[in-house]
Amino acid sequence: MKELVRELLVKIGEDPERDGLRGTPERVDKAYRFLTGGYRQDVEEVLNNALFDVKYDEMVIVSDIDFFSLCEHHLLPFFGKVHVAYLPYKKVIGISKMVRLVEMFSRRLQVQERLTTQIAETINQKITPLGVGVVIEAQHMCMLMRGVEKQNSRALTSSMLGTFRTHHETRMEFLNLIHKGGCV
Repeated sequence: MKELVRELLVKIGEDPERDGLRGTPERVDKAYRFLTGGYRQDVEEVLNNALFDVKYDEMVIVSDIDFFSLCEHHLLPFFGKVHVAYLPYKKVIGISKMVRLVEMFSRRLQVQERLTTQIAETINQKITPLGVGVVIEAQHMCMLMRGVEKQNSRALTSSMLGTFRTHHETRMEFLNLIHKGGCV
């Protein structure tokens, strides 16, 4: 990747040997390996058997999970908050594992819509809850600093499965709780 970055610097009219750019190919290589680390992880590794048989039938929510990702169209960042909820049926997932799922999927080239559904579908497949809800709110640098240049815009996506899709009250409870900033 270092040679590609060096070539890119030349193509945009820069001198990769000038003082401020001498280490840039190595730094970019290291940064992109970190930012795309999700490709080198899989769901089983991330979950690490943190699926537990528990009798609990109320909504579980982890909200305001900070994330960043790279837009697959421009390789520019998008970032924001992820809110995840599910209604357990016999099994729960370790709370930190939901955060780790968000991290794994967001550290890949993404579109926000796919990221939203990947998180929801993975939780649904792994613990077969009564329902799953995922909402992502994000700002996209490809819209903020280029193109339409709308600095205050944000994109909202949701994926509602099971009771979150079929029961209006369940969906609204989730949306109201994350809108109010917590369950307390």
